[in-house]
Amino acid sequence: MEEGRPRKLVKLDHDDSQQPTPPQQDTTMAESSPVPEPSTAPVETRDNDDNTTTATTTTNNGAPSDPTDETAPMSKRAMKRQRRREQWEEGREQRKVKRKERIQARKERRRAELQVAKDEGREAEFRKEHERTPARFRKGTLLPLTLILDCSFDELMIEKERISLGSQLTRSYSDNSRAPFRSHLVVSSFNKLLKQRFDTVLAKTYENWKGIRFLEEDFVEAAEKAKEWMVVPDGGRFEGVFADKADTKPEDGEVVYLSSDSPHTLTELKPFSTYIIGGLVDKNRHKGICYKQAVERGIKTAKLPIGEYIQMASRQVLATNHVVEIMLKWLEVGDWGKAFMEVIPQRKGGTLKESVSESGEPQDGEDEAEEEEEGEGEEDAKEEAEAIQEANAVAQEQEQEEQNEAVEAKEGN
Repeated sequence: MEEGRPRKLVKLDHDDSQQPTPPQQDTTMAESSPVPEPSTAPVETRDNDDNTTTATTTTNNGAPSDPTDETAPMSKRAMKRQRRREQWEEGREQRKVKRKERIQARKERRRAELQVAKDEGREAEFRKEHERTPARFRKGTLLPLTLILDCSFDELMIEKERISLGSQLTRSYSDNSRAPFRSHLVVSSFNKLLKQRFDTVLAKTYENWKGIRFLEEDFVEAAEKAKEWMVVPDGGRFEGVFADKADTKPEDGEVVYLSSDSPHTLTELKPFSTYIIGGLVDKNRHKGICYKQAVERGIKTAKLPIGEYIQMASRQVLATNHVVEIMLKWLEVGDWGKAFMEVIPQRKGGTLKESVSESGEPQDGEDEAEEEEEGEGEEDAKEEAEAIQEANAVAQEQEQEEQNEAVEAKEGN
């Protein structure tokens, strides 16, 4: 029968081009060999709807495991930070009440001071000194100059540093709105985690701010757009320190990135020019990154002449809003020494130099408040809340003033 025929032997003179048939595995050996355990390596699966690939980790029993183990123990520092955040959130309503009380107390104090000024015959002087922000904004002069806050370093900062940067941006807006000579103010690369915080935690209050632009584009594209914004007369007037520069042409302007690592020193601010300030709070972990980025993009660089005018008793570190305020003050007084002395915090012990000696420079957006590790989260959050409150008050006052003007214009017609 066919079943009883023996298997043919392989010929010894077989052609070398043909490969011998591999011997069949003995089923008895396969059954007795140990079965390997299931692998815990990620198994790749594909979603038929959107063709996206996901990785699932399987355990020894074949069930998928969660890659984020919620039962992992937290470090003591992480627990402290979490506890501080929880305490901060619990006290939110209480802070609102205290804030209203402070506002009411300030109003009452202002009324009392006004009454004293009336009695002393200096009411006009008092009202001018305490003029509201919308009136200052309306009377303030817009100059053909742009300040860009470069926020492209979002991924290099941790949460508390982004909170600190957020408060610095807010104060920069408030300072520019109140300045007698203000600039075009731009926040570039506003498209990452910082924007997410402004949209969620801060409830998009920045959308009501006036006199500032938030752009997703980077500082190079923002600087190109600024050339159109600064066209006179709508883009600014030649007044103050620019009064004798009316013959300046738009093509005479320049784009300069401020960096402490630059070999060049800024001597003056020029019409139709754009000055870029790095929005980075990183405790100097990424030193030189602003300068490197500017050089790679072909942008001029310069540093503020702090070391030529001021002798500092501590580190020469400036926050982003301090740099903005110094430049606004220079537009007002035209003197770097006076600008530095009026803006730089007194705790730094800065004194004017009689002559040029040691050179110094500001840091790229580094905030001196970052010195302390413990407890700085609450301080940053408190500072941010106060800055946001101040900026929102400015925006609300401006909006109310515009509405009043619209009503007056309608009644006049």
